[in-house]
Amino acid sequence: MILNELGKIVDQEWLRTKEIRTNVDLDYYVIMPNHIHGVLIINGVETHRMRLNQDNNSLNIKTPGIMEHLSKNCLGDIIRGFKSAATKQITQSGYNNFSWQSRFYDRIIRNEKEL
Repeated sequence: MILNELGKIVDQEWLRTKEIRTNVDLDYYVIMPNHIHGVLIINGVETHRMRLNQDNNSLNIKTPGIMEHLSKNCLGDIIRGFKSAATKQITQSGYNNFSWQSRFYDRIIRNEKEL
């Protein structure tokens, strides 16, 4: 795949993900004509949602008044930031009609065979 200007922007923003998020390592990825496949290694986040106390950020599922929040630096947060930054760069390059698919597909890779 030879990347055009948009593909190069996506590539740069994907690589920046590791630079701005200390808990992320990047593994293999490929930018396709209309989407991207990538393997992210997220260190220190066990799930995409955590149950947190309202008064502090400690995990405590037995306390009344707890709420569910997205944990910081979870996969959704990482993808949201990546898409936002890439979109901003692409729009600034004059491609005003660019848009992403609204969701993403994720899968946990549990072992070498799945990888």
